[in-house]
Amino acid sequence: MRLILFDCDGTLVDSQHMIVAAMERAFTAVNLQPPTRERTLSIVGRSLHEAMVDLTDAEHPIEDMVAAYRKSFFELRGNPDYHEPLYEGAKDCIDALAARDDVLLGIATGKSRRGVDALLELHDMQDRFVTIQSSDNAPSKPNPAMVHQALNETGLDASVTTLIGDTSFDMQMAQNASIAALGVTWGYHDQPALRQAGASHLFDSFPDLRRFLLTGLNG
Repeated sequence: MRLILFDCDGTLVDSQHMIVAAMERAFTAVNLQPPTRERTLSIVGRSLHEAMVDLTDAEHPIEDMVAAYRKSFFELRGNPDYHEPLYEGAKDCIDALAARDDVLLGIATGKSRRGVDALLELHDMQDRFVTIQSSDNAPSKPNPAMVHQALNETGLDASVTTLIGDTSFDMQMAQNASIAALGVTWGYHDQPALRQAGASHLFDSFPDLRRFLLTGLNG
């Protein structure tokens, strides 16, 4: 039995437009200059509180900013101009893995559990993941707590576990938890950052990732 953990934002779904817009609103709400788009996307993967701290260089009302971000993100989810589409081939890959008897799937994300649940419902994937670790119940990446909790819930060992993500935070978390780390290049951190953080392989598309995973399982 293998455990495959997926990051969410930047790996399964392209949520960059909503993240940037919500961050701009959060900073504006406390009369601060919003960070650039590039700076905002660089912290995707961190839990929200830690992301806000990373984006500010002085004492600011972090909890007010977190609350404003969450409120804005919820409002944007109902705006047709903003959405969180799955990356091309993501659902086919998840479905192929979920159909196997020798694989368990999980999520490890800096997103809130409410956000994850809404996303899975939107894309009809509620029953694919047996363990979901979010910012609600674990420290921010790259702390390995999310992985450890997923292992405890599934009863599996680190030696049979792989994390798939798009940021250096994902790769570092995998390294800290002593599990395999696979990087995807369609997300928010570049290839050198993923390699340096510990990615053993990089993939440019979900079909390529799917073939690699299924080949490894069949082998």
